[in-house]
This record gives sequence, C-alpha cells and structure tokens, in this order.
Amino acid sequence: MVSGGYQNMGQHTMTKRQLGKRTVRLTGVVLVAAMLAACGGGDRPTRGSVFNQQVIPLEEFTAQQIFERGEYELENRQPSEAAFYFGEIERLYPYSDLAQRALIMQAFAHHRDKDYPNSRSAAQRFIDFYPDEDDAAYAQYLLALSYYDQIDEVGRDQGLTFQALQSLRDVIERYPDSEYAKTSVLKFDLAFDHLAGKEMEIGRYYLRRDHYASAINRFRVVVEDFQTTTHTAEALHRLVEAYLSLGLTDEAQTAGAILGYNYRSTDWYEDSYKLLTGRGLELEAAGDSWLRQIYRQMLKGRWL
Repeated sequence: MVSGGYQNMGQHTMTKRQLGKRTVRLTGVVLVAAMLAACGGGDRPTRGSVFNQQVIPLEEFTAQQIFERGEYELENRQPSEAAFYFGEIERLYPYSDLAQRALIMQAFAHHRDKDYPNSRSAAQRFIDFYPDEDDAAYAQYLLALSYYDQIDEVGRDQGLTFQALQSLRDVIERYPDSEYAKTSVLKFDLAFDHLAGKEMEIGRYYLRRDHYASAINRFRVVVEDFQTTTHTAEALHRLVEAYLSLGLTDEAQTAGAILGYNYRSTDWYEDSYKLLTGRGLELEAAGDSWLRQIYRQMLKGRWL
C-alpha cells in the first residue's frame, strides 16, 4: 500500500506550469547542505529563498527526495504542490520503484485539490499501467469519486451521476473483495437516489403548474425505474394527486393501493388516504393502467 495513509485522508487542479526544466530555489547555505546530503537521501527539494538564491534543477534530486517533498506538501495541506512533485517522479523516474506509488499519490493529491479531471487522468493511467496491483482497486475508486463528489446537488448535470454509477459499478464488479467495494455499493445507492430525486424535482415543478400529464410521466419513471429509492412513496402520492386532478380515479385508487401495501406507515400514505376517502374512493387496484401492472407484480413478490 502507498505510504502516507492516503486511504484514510479526506475526500485535488494542479497550478499550470510552463513545460521544460523544473527547478527549485535554495539559499546558498541550504544548497551546500542539500548537495552534501543527497547521497544519503536525507534532504528534500524545497522552494524559494529571500536572499542569496541559487537554482538547482529538480533532476538533481532523487526520486525518494521528491516523493518525500510530495508527502510534506500533503501534510501541509498543499495538494496541488504535492500533485506536482508526485507527477515529476512520473516524468523524471518513470521506471523507478517509486513511480507506481507516486502515480496513485498524484491521483489522490489532485482529488484532494478538487482537480477531478487530473485526478481521473492519473487514476486511469495507474489502472492502465498496473491493472494487477493491489492499488488498482483504489485507483478505480478514485476515478469513481472524481464523478461522485460532484453530484452533491440534485440540480446539477445528471450526466455526472450516470458516470459515477458506471464507475462505482466497475469497482464493485472488478474488485468485489476489496475494501472499496462495500463503500462503492453505498455510494452507488446514493447516486441512484440522486437520479430519482431529479425526476421528483421536475415532476413537482410540473405538478405545481398544473401540467399533470408531464408530472405523471416523471413520477412514473420513479415508480418503474427507481423503485428501491427513498422517493417511491412520495412519487405514488403525487400520482394520486395528479390523477385525481385529471379525474382518473382508477389510476389514483391503484396508486393509493400500492402505497397502502408497501408504505402504510408513511405520511404519504396518510395524505393519499385522506384525499381518496374524502372523495368516497377506496385505496384499491382498479382499471387496467400501467399502475395495475405494477400492483400485480408487487403481489407476486417481484416489486421491491
């Protein structure tokens, strides 16, 4: 596993630098000390000095020294700087023992800096170069997080949610025995819930504006495609409201019957019960709508 405890760190965009030789600045005194200590790997490259500045090419430092500098930057909450140093190991020492560890740390540092595209890019390179290594599962997990951590607001682009779902599924299916699989299952369920939440948000918008047919289409998607989410009970109640507004009592009663069968203890059931009984209607399956089919499937144990 990679040193630095990246798995237990918090949930990364490196500042743009001109291509070409990387350098670090050291004072004259520190310069001498650094060069003397280089053979023993006891010093790390540093940046800047107020006086007597001199420049040392980053190439003069060992992979270990650069790696330690990256760890230092992480510890001091400078993830973009950390990502730069880990990336320099990939550039300068691509075949070193530390190159593999530096690549996964680079992906982590970018993620901590909320530079999701670069985090995803580094994670994907790790998966491509080291598919059979233990940290490949973590790289896949970081790749999934690069999408997942951007869907915390239900109103945002749902394309990110779909990509998060696919990437989380990859973790679960490719690395079922890894420590990240269980967490991925939980995040998958939450991302799935986000999609249902988006449909509910749009459905409520239409319902408030008396666009009942459009609202019904959105709530139907939740009932048919997102049955295991937390939004199903409300979607059924909203269907009761919409169908009653259109005078379609059979559909409203059937939606109420499904609520009564699976969600009797919820406030949504209580609200639907009052609406239906207040009009002299029973909460029972009636007619032959798409909801009646859902009701039949539910009775056979195929629903939820």
